[in-house]
Amino acid sequence: MREPGGEIPPGYSPSRNLPKEIKTILANCLAHGWRRFVETAENFPEECGYVLKLLGDVYKNDAVAKKRGIEGAVRLHFHQERSGPLMQNLHAWMQAQFAERKVEPNSSLGEAIRYMLKHWKALTLFLRKAGAPLDNNLVERALKRAIQHRKNSLFYKTDQGARVGDLYMGLIHTCELNGVDPFDYLTRLQENAKPVRSRPRQWLPWNHPRDPARPPPG
Repeated sequence: MREPGGEIPPGYSPSRNLPKEIKTILANCLAHGWRRFVETAENFPEECGYVLKLLGDVYKNDAVAKKRGIEGAVRLHFHQERSGPLMQNLHAWMQAQFAERKVEPNSSLGEAIRYMLKHWKALTLFLRKAGAPLDNNLVERALKRAIQHRKNSLFYKTDQGARVGDLYMGLIHTCELNGVDPFDYLTRLQENAKPVRSRPRQWLPWNHPRDPARPPPG
C-alpha cells in the first residue's frame, strides 16, 4: 500500500517499478482469503463455515463503520476493538488445525489455511494502519470495467467516438462510486446544458444530489 492509501494485491512486489522515495506498506486482499474457503466449503462445510462466519463478522463491522461515517484513527480503533478479537480467534484456530493434525496441509482446506497464515500480517493491516481497507474489491471492479470497455472499443469507427466512449465510461463509474444514478445524472446534464457550461465544477458527479427529487446543484 502506498502512503497515504491504496492497496497492493497478493503476489505483487510493492517495491517493483516504484521510485525509492515512495514508502510502501504491503496490504493483501482479505477477500482473496475469503474466496479460498468459499471454494472448498462443499468439502469442509463445518470448518469453512466457522472461518466464513468470523470473516463475515469482520466485514459487518466494516459496514457499520462506513454507515456511521467512521474514518481514520477512529475506524482503526473501532476495528481493533471489534474485529481484533475475531481475527485473533481465527489465527489461533488455523494454527491449531495443523498443530493438532486435524487438517491435511495439502488438502484444499489446508491450502486455504496456509494462504491465510502466510499472508497474515498483510491481510490484517487494517488492524494496525489507519485507512487500510479490508480488500481490493473496489480497484478490481474498476479494472474489470476498463477491460470490458476496451473490448467494446473494438466497435468504435473513429478516434472521436472512442474519446466520447472513454468520457462516458469515466462519468458512469464515478457516478456509481458516489451513489448517484448514472442515467439520472446524464439526463440532468442534457436538460441543464447552459448551467453546466457556465459552472461545470458544480455539476461533477460528487456534487450531484443522490435523491432525484432534490434540485440540481448550484
